[in-house]
Amino acid sequence: MKKVNIHEAKARLSECLLAVEAGERVVICKRNRPIAELIKATGARTAPRPVGGASGRFTVPASFFAPLPEEFVDGFYPSAYPGGASRASQIAEDGPGTRSRKRRR
Repeated sequence: MKKVNIHEAKARLSECLLAVEAGERVVICKRNRPIAELIKATGARTAPRPVGGASGRFTVPASFFAPLPEEFVDGFYPSAYPGGASRASQIAEDGPGTRSRKRRR
């Protein structure tokens, strides 16, 4: 382990980094009190993460996919529906039996 004060670390940064690259720890001190430590960075992952690493560790309950109550959803958008209109009255969906908005030529 190598200890250097801030001034020395600034003046000899390249030397400190070479020491770190060689596997040595460099402790940076302020008035001989440690405040930071330089350590070698780990390499970036070269292989992709495996898919399904948490398989079997937890299950998603069916209630997770249930719709949220209207009161809860309306709480996120209190001023989006003026005049007390609810979110449900503002949603328009194309369903069976409704015309498409695009004109066909």
